[in-house]
Amino acid sequence: MWKIWLCFISCVALSSAHDNDIHTVQYTSDTFSTEVPKKNHFVMFFAPWCGHCNRLAPTWEQLAETFNKDEGSQVKIAKVDCTADTSLCSDHDVTGYPTLKFFKAGESEAVKFRGARDISSLTVFINEQLGNVQEEPAESKPKIPEPVNGLVELTEDTFSKHVEQGKHFVKFYAPWCGHCQKLSPTWDSLAKALEHDTTVTIAKVDCTVHKTVCNTFDIKGYPTLLWIEDGKKVEKYQGQRTQDGLKAFVAEKLGASEPAADEESGSEPGPVVSYSGENFDHGIAKGIAFTKFFAPWCGHCKRLAPIWEELGKKFIGNPFVKIAKVDCTLDMNKELCSEQEVDGFPSLYLYKDGSKVAEYTGSRNLDDLYEFVAKHLPHDEL
Repeated sequence: MWKIWLCFISCVALSSAHDNDIHTVQYTSDTFSTEVPKKNHFVMFFAPWCGHCNRLAPTWEQLAETFNKDEGSQVKIAKVDCTADTSLCSDHDVTGYPTLKFFKAGESEAVKFRGARDISSLTVFINEQLGNVQEEPAESKPKIPEPVNGLVELTEDTFSKHVEQGKHFVKFYAPWCGHCQKLSPTWDSLAKALEHDTTVTIAKVDCTVHKTVCNTFDIKGYPTLLWIEDGKKVEKYQGQRTQDGLKAFVAEKLGASEPAADEESGSEPGPVVSYSGENFDHGIAKGIAFTKFFAPWCGHCKRLAPIWEELGKKFIGNPFVKIAKVDCTLDMNKELCSEQEVDGFPSLYLYKDGSKVAEYTGSRNLDDLYEFVAKHLPHDEL
């Protein structure tokens, strides 16, 4: 009984996250169709029980206070409760919460927001959609320092610009930290060894000076070593802090960007095939391709990874079946994952002769996964 009561209290607490929204306009199926075409709108499609929605609610209200209080504003900030207006959300292809879409006046297609859900990123996105982005004078832009022996020292002014594109291995440290001091010569050597590699940068941030950067990435201890791609944390390094261990990690992360070799390459194929936006259609064209869409930072994906490898081994030698995976965090795969309607990780889809025929939602143990594939096979292919 106490569990039911606790659940009730939690639901009440979550539902109240939107109760203080006095600046955000809430639309229904009736008002949405009449009001949105009149003016530019940035709309949050949400569910009251959704934790991510409730965490975003105060930021969304702050955004609405900025843009909705001025009658002459170019955009209106609004929201739609998808538990109350289900058909409206379905019409706008809302498959997860929250979904944030920008509707330009007079245009039928909306633009989906996919960035960080902080006030700065949301405001930049709005201005981009309105065409209000102005280039800063060149002399006012902080200049990213040149690497010293391959190592880039970043500050609050230069960090975001430096990591917004490409791959970066960053050490967050404090000068007084003994472990940091011990790591320092090894980190310098790593940077020196990779200084001519244009696919990755090795950097460091002093968290005692540049606290904002470290708070943004939720740095709790020193040193913290993060792999960052296109401005987003992908993975925290937790291996041995040796030159060999660090180099192996960098090689692994860079290698993850490469599509797996196929039969034509002459390389020995592994039990799991890596697909990308470039080889996906060809890969699933014939037979069965049971494909895992994942993100490296996803805990459920990490727990599934060894089981997925074992599943691949069970079908080695079967020309009719491929066990595959797609890393949705890689630039070349983002459009593919969007096209395949991946809205959570991991997503497990089974393709047969080029068509998606089923999504697996059962227990992620080896026997159940194997049976799922087996039931889609012709009897004589088992």
